[in-house]
Amino acid sequence: MRPMDFATVMNEVEAWPVEERFRLFEALWERLIESGYCSDLTAEQKEELDRRLAALDHDPRSVFSWEQVQLDAKRAG
Repeated sequence: MRPMDFATVMNEVEAWPVEERFRLFEALWERLIESGYCSDLTAEQKEELDRRLAALDHDPRSVFSWEQVQLDAKRAG
């Protein structure tokens, strides 16, 4: 069987339900991390994370859990 190119894979995946695309994303991300991948953050990304952490410290009720984000995305899909 001939391997598919990136564009073909993306076209196939885009036809999947949103929930299945999330499952694929999570599985790929976990495999990247398990293989030792570690991305470097830009200065802007570090500043944004610091801003978000400060907002969380100031009012923990003002943020959503990852589980809630996933549920909302599934409902919207």
